[in-house]
Amino acid sequence: MAGKAGESFHYDFYTAERWNNWIKQITESDFKLEESDEPQGKEGAIFVNMEDDIILACLKIIAKYEREQIPQESALEYIGDIRDIALAEIDSISEDADLMIVSLQTSLMGSFAACEAYISGDYDEKDEIGDLVKVALEAESSEDIEIALGTIAEIGALVLSGKELSEKVMEEVPYGLVAEWLDGIESIYAAMQGSDSYKDDEEDDGK
Repeated sequence: MAGKAGESFHYDFYTAERWNNWIKQITESDFKLEESDEPQGKEGAIFVNMEDDIILACLKIIAKYEREQIPQESALEYIGDIRDIALAEIDSISEDADLMIVSLQTSLMGSFAACEAYISGDYDEKDEIGDLVKVALEAESSEDIEIALGTIAEIGALVLSGKELSEKVMEEVPYGLVAEWLDGIESIYAAMQGSDSYKDDEEDDGK
């Protein structure tokens, strides 16, 4: 199979089929939001698991990039491929499920931006995450969404480089776009604190 630029192999880190299987599970689950407006029970866990699935695929790309098994350009293209799959508009399922999918996609916007910033080196290791969160919130309040998302990307890149995302920082963020994007960064941080099997040198078949 033809590879990306500069590659002799092609990796299927994530596929549209895989994403559509999650959407099918949501459709069949008859998902309903509870009074807390948070996903509950087995049906709610689908959204957590599908986000983790995406994050792990992205971390696998980064691991191969760090081992110089795929070049920077290809790594960015692979992240872009997954982003295109996950952020594509979904046919309406139900009001509650639609709300959760939009929330999930918003969260993943932060994750994808972080991965791209890390691979591109668009961050300063000397920056403090707490300071950047304040910059992002100020940009959001000024409706400068591009600056806000760019700052979130820097935060995520720092997390990917090994910096800690403290609970205190997260607790002080009011609900809004920045908070939802930071959820995507928190998912990256949580995945990195868990099993590091995504670093294993094996091809993912995308299933």
